[in-house]
Formats: sequence, structure tokens, C-alpha cells
Amino acid sequence: MKRVIFIYLIFVSSLSFAQKIEGTEIGFDGFFGASTFGGSFGIGPKFGFVMNENVILGPSFRYQRTWANNFADQKASFNNYGGGFFLHGRYKNVLFGGVEFEVLKTANTFIDTSAVFKKIVPTLFVCAGFSKEFNGIVRINVGAYYEVINSKNSPFRQAYFIPIKNAQSGAVQGYIPLIYRISFFFPLTHSKKRDKPEKFKEEPVEETW
Repeated sequence: MKRVIFIYLIFVSSLSFAQKIEGTEIGFDGFFGASTFGGSFGIGPKFGFVMNENVILGPSFRYQRTWANNFADQKASFNNYGGGFFLHGRYKNVLFGGVEFEVLKTANTFIDTSAVFKKIVPTLFVCAGFSKEFNGIVRINVGAYYEVINSKNSPFRQAYFIPIKNAQSGAVQGYIPLIYRISFFFPLTHSKKRDKPEKFKEEPVEETW
């Protein structure tokens, strides 16, 4: 958890060098995925600083429940939690893309017991998908997330859903480190640029005699 606090402090301090904040949002992402090896579900709260109409960034937190079915024919389940930060770019109220970095504390010892087990696992997702705002009340993001680090102890490994098969036998050799998430963002304070009404311009009045 010390690493999480350290990363968070660096992120907050960097905001002082960023451009002027125009608004804030609170977000929640939901996730569920499963395969023959197990599965995972969780929720990730986010607090976003809107830098302009196209960029939002801020700290994130996560709780996740994971289960495994492939450890010596035994089933197991465990909790994962932690935090980090995210950066999203939005394009014309249609698309979004970005990165999400988090450090999670996990009890996942059921992936590779030959490796030295680490309770603290970094995760780094590169994401992209569809983004739509509805009447300034809620924004919905639906996207795919690729796990760049893909640690052997990552709690997301049971939720990868695209298999890699052997070309000859057709047997599943592994999974592409890809998951999906659905996120909801709710504005707390609106951008001044969006809320500021246009100044009333008086049209010149022709004098008549």
C-alpha cells in the first residue's frame, strides 16, 4: 500500500503543473469476466478532473473478487484491492481512449506457484471504446482494456476471454490479456466554458425621424 500512496502523491502534485481544471466528475466502472480457468468481477470508483472537453484524469480505486478452478483440481477465491490513477481522452462524444495504472494487493497464488509470489501487483491497461454523454447527466464508456504488464500474479488473468489455440491440435494454450469494462461518469462541477452563457449582444437600432 505504500507504493499506492507514493504514486497517488506524485499524481496529485503533478496537477499543479497541469492546465486549469474546468470541472470534476465521479465515475464507477463495472467488470465481469470468466473462462474455464476461473473468473473475476469488481468495481472501480474514480474521481476525475476535467482539464478540457476532451481530457479527464484523476485517482482511481478498485475492489475485485477473483476465483480459480485450475489449481490441482481445487477451487479457490480471494479478494483484491488497491488504487492508482487514470487518464482518458474523449473524441467528439463518440470515442474514448487512455491508460489506467493501479497497484493491487492480491492473494492470488493459484496462477504460477513456481514463481516467487508477490502480494503487491502493478497493472497497466491501455483502453479504447465508445463514449457517450446523455443530457449532461451521465456519460457511459464501453471499451476493451489490454493489460500491458500482465503479471503472473495479476488478479485479471482468470478473466481474459480471447483464447490462444494451438494451430495443429486446437488446444487452448493461453489467453490474450484483454478484458472489457463499462464505466459511468457523473458530473460534480461543470466546465465553466460549458456553463457560461453567451453575452447578449445588442443590435444597433436605427433612429427614425
